[in-house]
Amino acid sequence: MPPDSTPGIRARLSGFFFDRPLLRRLSWHARRVSGAMDRRNLLRISVAVVGITLLLALLVNLVEGRPITFETMATSVNWAVHAVFGKGDSTYITTLGGFVVSWLVVLFGAALVGMITAGLVAVAIEYLLKEGQGMGAAGFRGHIVICGWNATARELISELRGDDYKQRAVVIHSSDRNPAGEGIYFVKGDQTSVADLVRAGIEEASAAIVFPIDDSNDADMRSILTIMAVESIAPHVRTVVAVNNPDLVEHFKRAKVNEILVPSRLASRLLARAALYPGLTDLVTDIVSGGAGSELYRVVPPLVYVGLAVDELSRRLRSDHRATLVAIVRDQATIANPPVDLVLRHDDDIVVVAESLGKLTPAGMPATGDATAPMAVPIGGRAAVRARP
Repeated sequence: MPPDSTPGIRARLSGFFFDRPLLRRLSWHARRVSGAMDRRNLLRISVAVVGITLLLALLVNLVEGRPITFETMATSVNWAVHAVFGKGDSTYITTLGGFVVSWLVVLFGAALVGMITAGLVAVAIEYLLKEGQGMGAAGFRGHIVICGWNATARELISELRGDDYKQRAVVIHSSDRNPAGEGIYFVKGDQTSVADLVRAGIEEASAAIVFPIDDSNDADMRSILTIMAVESIAPHVRTVVAVNNPDLVEHFKRAKVNEILVPSRLASRLLARAALYPGLTDLVTDIVSGGAGSELYRVVPPLVYVGLAVDELSRRLRSDHRATLVAIVRDQATIANPPVDLVLRHDDDIVVVAESLGKLTPAGMPATGDATAPMAVPIGGRAAVRARP
């Protein structure tokens, strides 16, 4: 094995054992419990345990008639420590008084082990209760944080579960129980609270989706506060928000939200197009849903496509991935129905309609193991995916 491969192996092993959501949650609860623990009481208990062990070792020396020296005390302390956990040397005791002391050591050990076991059980029960009540920490990375809950959020969860790219999601809401059901981590809290957003893992999330809790303007203002809280601690996270009142869109832009959706405006425009051109409603619904049929995806083009003109790019997408080119995303702008002389650059994303992702990699998500797949790298402070150099 090459000598320089050891650090890489250690890094992979470290990532495997310590970068797991469950271990990160346990670590968070351990820090919470240790922070709430009375250090003075813990110190008193530790001193008491050490003092009782030394006292029992001294009694053994006295009743056995051994001289009180450093060596005999060290030997007796070693015997007492092992005897506490049932591993003491029975031949070390030869007198009736020594037997009595050894019984006291065994009783002390049973009480100490019972106390430790009870403490561990209490911590485990509290962990399960806190997790069930939404009082834990997600421990995920690269997930989606859903702030707020309404009927649209429920549909979003169904859409995420049906999508080709299986993405973890965390719901932060003030309800007493998980509104999203099994498979979705729940954080009970205030979506505008920095502390609760941190518990939801906002700092290491890939995106945050903000929903108004009702149809009022107050709900929109609360969404603005949520966006501001997210931007204050995780400006690199992509934020998407649903807005009730179109008149408040400018306020959301000033809050630096990345994408804004006004459901009422979208619905009215779609209805208008459907009235003019029958069948569009079913088509649009199909391509933006994760159900049967073709869906809309924003992906990163494989390296071999860089430098191709639009016509050749479209042909390669159809032949290689059964995907139809819809748009090219360049410099934060989406070029729908791109001109034939447009050449694909290495930092472009593409929007396609396809039956599934296949070997294509979603923009902003970890790359697949395919040799032509892209590599995820941060661009300009926002999470983005670009072709492998």
